Amino acid sequence: MSDFSLHQSLSQQQTLAPQMRKSLEILQAGTMELSQIITQALELNPVLEDVTESISLDEDGPDPEEADSLEYLNDTDDDWRDRAIMEGKSSPWTNDDEERRQRIYDSIVAPMTLQQHLQQQLDLSMVELEVRKAAQAILGNLDGRGFLDLSSRELGIRLAIKPAHLKTALKLIQSFDPAGIGASGIPESLLLQLDRQSGQETIEYKIVRDHLEDLARKHHPRIAKALGTSVERIAEAASRIGRLTPNPGGDFDPTGNPYVLPDVIIERNDDGVLEARLTGEHLPNLRINDFYKDMIGKDGVDAKARQFLRDQIRDGRSLIRSVSLRQETILAIAHQLIDRQQEFFKKGSRHLRPLTMNDIADALGMHATTVSRAVAGKYIHTPQGLMEMRAFFATGYQTEGGADISNAGVREAIQQLVAAENPTKPLSDESLMKALAKQGITVARRTVAKYREQLNILPSHLRKTF
Repeated sequence: MSDFSLHQSLSQQQTLAPQMRKSLEILQAGTMELSQIITQALELNPVLEDVTESISLDEDGPDPEEADSLEYLNDTDDDWRDRAIMEGKSSPWTNDDEERRQRIYDSIVAPMTLQQHLQQQLDLSMVELEVRKAAQAILGNLDGRGFLDLSSRELGIRLAIKPAHLKTALKLIQSFDPAGIGASGIPESLLLQLDRQSGQETIEYKIVRDHLEDLARKHHPRIAKALGTSVERIAEAASRIGRLTPNPGGDFDPTGNPYVLPDVIIERNDDGVLEARLTGEHLPNLRINDFYKDMIGKDGVDAKARQFLRDQIRDGRSLIRSVSLRQETILAIAHQLIDRQQEFFKKGSRHLRPLTMNDIADALGMHATTVSRAVAGKYIHTPQGLMEMRAFFATGYQTEGGADISNAGVREAIQQLVAAENPTKPLSDESLMKALAKQGITVARRTVAKYREQLNILPSHLRKTF
């Protein structure tokens, strides 16, 4: 019979204050979501007011519980990623106070995004700190469908994270809901969904894994022969495969065609010099109402009312500072993009230079994880059109002439070659590889195939016309 015993242990846990959690949420929020957060705060916090004149932060003295610098925000962001997040259980406030405060912190008008849904699952996962950090990096690089179009190597180079940690983190994210998240594309997403449903030994799984091209061309007899089953069974399997979703993140897009508002606009001034400006001019200008600040020092004010006002003023100041830090960080990153990507702004994506988040982080004196959070879900309007800010961060290649070219530049070169090909003799991946080599771009054939698939370009035998 087993012996039972009680053991007492002492351990330290770092908890993330609600104010700092809100600061990190604001840093990651897009312009439209930020507008909703501010509007919500104005409705719930009586000491906040919207003014049209310039904002000057209250100078009564710093609150020791608040962050008041970008350096502190960076340190907290890094600590949050490196430690498991656990909420504290003890509180000096009454239940009513806690309920009121929680509404202010957590009530956001915007619907839950895919990243927020996945972040909640990550917060509940018991994993080592390095894997948690890697998982956070992956979440920041998922596209709207929930796909990761970067290899572990590329992402590791961007954020200086070990491939082994990224591999473990990716497997963790692929176990999250909805099924199919974290795949490199539709085929892998379908396999993840099928594996979740009934394992890897089903006919459906084998069809997607080994015969997807024949399935797309409805060559059911060929598949049936290869798998040693009937055509009817293959047709039934094809029907079940057709009920899988090619867009696992689609349920978190309430419109299906969301309006994208750029967070930054880069354009040339009258002298032809590129300048960056934020698009947040329409955001409410916040400040603390002087009436409530004066009320705290007046005699006869109930102690609970005084404490409530102090809480609201602290929350209001924290929100104002967080918004200011967000704007400062995004604009600083935009200025770095202008300095480093001059050729892109002049000539297009073919001339996008390789760039990592570590490059920007080192130049601005912040952490790469903070840069990742700041650019996640943000859009930038450039002379070359609207694009995601994270699209500026890519590894790349060096041409024979010594010039750097990004992955996006290689993809554009492939697209141009395919657009100019003879439709009766389309270029194979091998031919595309040789054509790129003539332009001084040396890449492997499998890399050409990967980029071609990312561009939704069919293989040469399916592009051929007679």
